[in-house]
Amino acid sequence: MSRKPNIAIDGPAGSGKSTVARELAHRLGFLYVDTGAMYRAVTYFAKKTGTDVEDEQELSTLVKGMRFSLIRYTKDNIVTLWCNGEDVTPHLREKIVAGNVSKVAAATSVREYLVRYQQFFARTGGVVMEGRDIGTVVLPDAEYKFFLTASLDERLKRRGKELQAVGRAWTKEELRYELTYRDEMDSKREIGPLKKAPDALVIDSTNLIVSQVIEKILESYGGG
Repeated sequence: MSRKPNIAIDGPAGSGKSTVARELAHRLGFLYVDTGAMYRAVTYFAKKTGTDVEDEQELSTLVKGMRFSLIRYTKDNIVTLWCNGEDVTPHLREKIVAGNVSKVAAATSVREYLVRYQQFFARTGGVVMEGRDIGTVVLPDAEYKFFLTASLDERLKRRGKELQAVGRAWTKEELRYELTYRDEMDSKREIGPLKKAPDALVIDSTNLIVSQVIEKILESYGGG
């Protein structure tokens, strides 16, 4: 059997990449890998253990003791993230996690450790991996690369619906601060910044529904 290709999807928070990547993986029968969830998991464990998220050494010690696994339910392609035997998926959208994840993601030791895990998940091909540095750092040799964008207002609307669906209450002002703060932090960090790969196809999803974005990706995928 020939090796399945890897698909890298990057973009800022709220651009729709998680929903698109999850559904695309389901359509193709690939494994969905949400790299942002891994950084959120480290943030969750940092808060749970009293680790200082601004102390590089403390974060380094914490993350090196974490073991990640993905459990995929093939019926509906739901993938849950487990760390050290705990399903952390229900905790990843908590306010305290969202408010600190950019600090954790900027730590060199954290990024280096998680990138190795992410590359391990993709080693045999057949993954749809989404994040902010997939096409440039994690999977620079991915056969297909896409960069999703959307207007800030549209991203705010989408993130609000996301949080509402999991029972999280946020004001519009809190959401705007979170997204603009993360955009700035993610774009300016020295290690693995949010950046479009030179060979990535840019898709502006502002006025597109999920199925339309997926069709654009599949057109490129089918034509590859």
